[in-house]
Amino acid sequence: MRRRTPDEFASWLHAQLTTHGYSLTPRGGGVTRFAEAAGVSKATISRILRGEGSTDITVLTRIADALGVRPGAILVEAGVIDPDELGAAQRPQGHMTADQAADELGITDPTARNMFRGVVDSLRPGTNAG
Repeated sequence: MRRRTPDEFASWLHAQLTTHGYSLTPRGGGVTRFAEAAGVSKATISRILRGEGSTDITVLTRIADALGVRPGAILVEAGVIDPDELGAAQRPQGHMTADQAADELGITDPTARNMFRGVVDSLRPGTNAG
């Protein structure tokens, strides 16, 4: 898959702002209001809307927060990463040990941890689990 262009991001952001009720007419004040809501400068939002792009992760994260969009989605829309890269980044890499899983679950009692480890071990492929 290919990465999105700055013009495509501008179109996407324009549609998002319009959907969220920001008037983008010259005197509508929507760009100023959105910039304030996102905590970025009006000039930055205007530049993005002109198709000049933005790859500043802080700016993109603030825009995502203001729009209620997941940060990964806006990175794709802005062309920072392509959708395949996002999918790969969201998939867990490697395997977690039974002890790491117990830590994540907050299982601290030694007897409970041993029982948990036994259950996990019995479910691993290649064991004689039922």
